[in-house]
Amino acid sequence: MAVLSWPIALHFFRMNKKVRQIAVLGLFLSALFSLYLVPLGMYSPCIKEAGTLGPAPTLIGHRGAPMLAPENTIMSFEKAVEARGQGLETDVTISYDGVPFLMHDSTLRRTTNVEDVFPNRTHLDASMFTWTELQQLNAGSWFLSRDPFGTASSLSDEDRLQAQNQSVPSLAQFLEVAAKSSRLVLFDLRRPPYGHPYRQSYINTTLEVVQAHINSSQVLWLPSEDRKLVHAVDPELQQTSGEKASIQELTDEHIVRLNLHYSSMSQQQIRKYLSVNISTNLYVISQPWLYTLAWCAGAQSVTTNSIHILSRMSKPLFLMTPEEYVLMWILTDVVSAVLIFAIFVFHWWRERGLPFWSGSRQTHENGPYSKFRTDSPDVICVHWNPLHSDPPAGAFVSLPSVFSQ
Repeated sequence: MAVLSWPIALHFFRMNKKVRQIAVLGLFLSALFSLYLVPLGMYSPCIKEAGTLGPAPTLIGHRGAPMLAPENTIMSFEKAVEARGQGLETDVTISYDGVPFLMHDSTLRRTTNVEDVFPNRTHLDASMFTWTELQQLNAGSWFLSRDPFGTASSLSDEDRLQAQNQSVPSLAQFLEVAAKSSRLVLFDLRRPPYGHPYRQSYINTTLEVVQAHINSSQVLWLPSEDRKLVHAVDPELQQTSGEKASIQELTDEHIVRLNLHYSSMSQQQIRKYLSVNISTNLYVISQPWLYTLAWCAGAQSVTTNSIHILSRMSKPLFLMTPEEYVLMWILTDVVSAVLIFAIFVFHWWRERGLPFWSGSRQTHENGPYSKFRTDSPDVICVHWNPLHSDPPAGAFVSLPSVFSQ
């Protein structure tokens, strides 16, 4: 608005009609005062009383560390552990012969070379392949060729070679990495399509692998199907819901954690659930400013693609007390108002031709000097070419600037 006040003030003082002046000035001042009052209606979780900021949310690697290695590969999860992530998130489906393995998409096209190995089966659901067939696929070369995050060029030669040779991992292999590093695990479980031999038993098949390879208390169990039965079989699993519900409904389902998109939760909701010991995990948060908001809002954990970046943050990017916010707001408004007032005064002064300081006007022997003033009421301007003759006597001569030298 301060920048906009310059042309508005200029035109305001050049207008001849008072009505137009009042209309322009009224609109401008209305918009200005509205903006001055906007901070009254603004809210940020990072405006907090001193000492009320909670601990930083723990970091859960979204499919590992997908900016540093091919997603859902052992290399990716190892990179997440190296970056000090406290949890690992993945996606699980069941092979045609009953082996749970890691794959996010319903087909194998995006993250494997299935088009080269099984060119006539690229359209099939990933779960329609046997474990032996899945082991023939390369799950890393696509990362180097497509470079989904623009980070492949920053990898060392050793990391590039390792990424190039990644394969599709089984759930058991993934759990072993988590168990060895004492990390939490969170996974989506996709039900196989109709006609799959494990369509009805995929929950039990997955649960058996989990119990055989990791302490159940490290597992955030997200699948909602047969939740009560799963809890009865293994009460140590941390039941996690992907949907908001009433506190009563969540406690009836033994939910201890919510896994929700960051846009669907507020600071008040996070506090409400935490009051009954239900923690909140927000996904997918990869930018430091978003992580700052989640931290200030009190989220207990976040799922992220940039675990290597967020793990280096020791404090929120911005944090202030209400008093500091009010002071900043008032000072900004005052500086803006003073600047706008000065701009209007400047244009008022200039348009009236008044001096900016005492004695600044030039004087002539017969009175104040003006470049537009002459003592004669009739001024004749003669364009004279100095190359041809002397100037006419008594004429007012204007020399072209080219001869000023």
